[in-house]
Amino acid sequence: MKKSILITIFSIFTIFFGCTNGSEKSLKVDIDENGYAILTDQEIEEIVKRSYQYVAMYNVNNKFALAEKGMSTGGYNAGLRNTQLLDHTVKAIARPNNDVLYQMAMLDLRKDAAVFTFPAFESKYVSLMATGYDHYVNIPLSTTNGDFKKPITVLFYTRRTENYQGEPIEGVNKIFEMTGDFISLVLRVMPHANEPDRFNRIVGQINNIKGISLNEFQGKAKLAEDSIDFPKYGETDADIFENNLLEVMQFVFNHTTFDRSNELDQAILDTYKPLGIEPGKVYDPATALKIEGKRFREVSLRIKNEELAKMNNPELGKTILPNLFQTKDKMSLEPMLLQSVVGPIGLPMKEAMYPPVVSSDGNPLNALNDYVISMTEEELPPANGFWSLTLYDTENGFFIPNDYKKYSVGENSGMKLNIDGGIKIYVSEVKPDGVPLENWLPINRKDQGIDIILRVYAPDLEKMKTWKAPLAEKMK
Repeated sequence: MKKSILITIFSIFTIFFGCTNGSEKSLKVDIDENGYAILTDQEIEEIVKRSYQYVAMYNVNNKFALAEKGMSTGGYNAGLRNTQLLDHTVKAIARPNNDVLYQMAMLDLRKDAAVFTFPAFESKYVSLMATGYDHYVNIPLSTTNGDFKKPITVLFYTRRTENYQGEPIEGVNKIFEMTGDFISLVLRVMPHANEPDRFNRIVGQINNIKGISLNEFQGKAKLAEDSIDFPKYGETDADIFENNLLEVMQFVFNHTTFDRSNELDQAILDTYKPLGIEPGKVYDPATALKIEGKRFREVSLRIKNEELAKMNNPELGKTILPNLFQTKDKMSLEPMLLQSVVGPIGLPMKEAMYPPVVSSDGNPLNALNDYVISMTEEELPPANGFWSLTLYDTENGFFIPNDYKKYSVGENSGMKLNIDGGIKIYVSEVKPDGVPLENWLPINRKDQGIDIILRVYAPDLEKMKTWKAPLAEKMK
């Protein structure tokens, strides 16, 4: 009797997926005799695409907060002060950078608001990014807006925060409402590592960052935190798609603020309602609908590869890259999917642009070959802040291990311009004779796909309209 009731309930649900071409199609979800949702490949693909932003950010944020080793704060309402540049041992996030010192705080805003005081920074580029499981990127503070010239205090909360409802607080300069209860704060500080005295002063400024609860800020005792059990995060996004997608999405729904007037928000709610996932519900594995995890995994991996391939298509990149890492009101599905696959929690175009460097012959870059990237002075990236070029493996988006711990070329990590003001950057197994160490990126000679990504911080947006990224030429 119980199974037949469930079949009737799920049979009458109908949802509408908002397609990228503006059309709509309905999906009727039935379940089979074993309790599994009956879904076509096309329907699974749409669910995966709609879910990717949440799966990717659930993995990233919870790795930052809960991982027992690596780049982790060791819990929520905790921070990680970092005064050394990242290296190839970092596996918490795809395509990290070697340009800035990441300062992180993982916040649980359910009980109380969090208050952070930031000092002035003697750095060419600093930005603060705040992101929940929904992957809408907010930049509350940045040098591009004239921030960090003097100390500033910022408060973060969510509409579910028990101890705070958005009222002004004495001593707080800026109040910022987040869409998620569990969020990451990431402060990027360009440390000017090639200027030792300036680097040391900036490290001192980093050590003066303070973060406490609102109650503590007001001279009261810290409120006791509510315990919570997090669904297991995955080693990869595909792990969640296969093993516990519905459980994770129910958790996300219960700790995220959705705006039903927003197309992406409404679409994800409509997508999961027929699957029994709605805000405010409790996930019960004994009664929950089942999905075929292996099919979801296979589709997620295919979509991942398709999105990664777009990074090697300069023409396609021109239409998508300018729309990455935006606030909720400016995001659509296509750039959201790309940013969630390629490298979560990046910066919006005003703060940074990420043009890929592709091969001159149109073939994927591979560590079986050596490459040279040449730019004249006029061809250098038009950055009002600074620029860098970073090397990764294609499959995971990690730095390529090497004894020199050399992963990028740029003002912070080191570079040497030639006498004419241009530069030649070599990606090779062995450093060519006469090439400065600063301009060399080591690879390991094996059949391995590699990616080269430029970062242009505080880009000159007008010049970027006509500027073209350099190509990597295969060396003979």
